[in-house]
Amino acid sequence: MAGWARAVRGLLLDVSGVLYDSGADGGVPIAGSAEAVRRIKASGLKLQLCTNETQATREDFVRKLRAMGFDISVAEVTAPAPAACRLLKERGLRPHLLVHDDLVPEFAEVDKTNPNCVVLGDAAENFTYANLNEAFRLLIGMEKPVLISLGKGRYYKETDGLKLDVGAYMKALEYACDVQAEVVGKPARRFFESALAELGVPPEQAIMIGDDIVSDVGGAQQCGMRALQVRTGKYR
Repeated sequence: MAGWARAVRGLLLDVSGVLYDSGADGGVPIAGSAEAVRRIKASGLKLQLCTNETQATREDFVRKLRAMGFDISVAEVTAPAPAACRLLKERGLRPHLLVHDDLVPEFAEVDKTNPNCVVLGDAAENFTYANLNEAFRLLIGMEKPVLISLGKGRYYKETDGLKLDVGAYMKALEYACDVQAEVVGKPARRFFESALAELGVPPEQAIMIGDDIVSDVGGAQQCGMRALQVRTGKYR
């Protein structure tokens, strides 16, 4: 075994495309993934799920994973929405939300009156022209527009094929408003640092495992971690 592998104390796992393929019916686990999680935990390695999931609250997300056979708790999930809420409160920002309906409860304690920023997530069917245009008008009308994106993925895999991810819509608003989005989820360094803090190990003692060469592997490497790409999910 390589020396660096012996020094590993913890794993960060992406979820969609690594543990399961999402879908309109809730998705299906990838063969062997639930058993792999059990073996990781039994080995004594620390485990944290590091996901850009923004179509559900963490509680609902964990309930879905547990129904699929994964032994996971809410505390073992690092997701963009809670990180975005902390950022909004720290900076006194009041968001206009363009997110999935099921994610809205995550922002229940955030002031959303008279918005001074736009928060963008994987809104799925809410990515209509009218909704995107409303976000555009808010941003273009601000003296200093603030666009916060809960990720920048290009696409992801569901059971019925590949789907456009939030990054495509983020780029559209960036271009239209001549603004650069602040990314809260992967591959943002701050997001990985937050996941490592929750994992409780330094970057040199952790490995990130994902199906996205940019957001998972590239983001982790820029944070000082080693990373592995699986050949499931969006892997081409």
